[in-house]
Amino acid sequence: MAATQKGIILRYELFGMLFVSLLGGALHFTFEWSGYNPIVGAFSAVNESVWEHLKLGVWPIILYTIIEYFLIKKQTNNFFLAKTAAAYSIILVIPAIFYGYTSITGESIFAIDILSFIIAVIIGQVLSYKILTYKQLPKRTEWLSLIALAVLAVLFVVFTFYPPHIELFQDSVTGEYGIIEHQH
Repeated sequence: MAATQKGIILRYELFGMLFVSLLGGALHFTFEWSGYNPIVGAFSAVNESVWEHLKLGVWPIILYTIIEYFLIKKQTNNFFLAKTAAAYSIILVIPAIFYGYTSITGESIFAIDILSFIIAVIIGQVLSYKILTYKQLPKRTEWLSLIALAVLAVLFVVFTFYPPHIELFQDSVTGEYGIIEHQH
């Protein structure tokens, strides 16, 4: 891959850090701003659970994937693998940091939560860049990656309305789960 191609891809991935971070920050509030609209809730945090906060990174990455698909996909390798890896890295990094530090401190610290989100986004975009500029992998890798990304999107919608009753999905403020309990 030519250096100019890598430079273009790098600029898009750096901009993606900003895009995902800003949109993710906004998605923390859009459910409330919408008057608790359940359609908006499928794509926004509906409570203070760790799971709902993962949406703040994953949905912006999915939206940015769509944007980049039309702008730079033809200049990249392993496009869907890169984007899927970025999304899944967020759902691994944020809980790892959150549960790691809260096991030591015994409490959630807002500044660390924000920092963990930013770190997760940066790791996702760097990983995406590395995969986009890596040698082309077999075509089936792209299809499997696209399926894995679609499964993740479906799970985020389904678990908004029907979350498992485990700690990852429990609102740390109210003790409730998902959007249905929130709306009573």
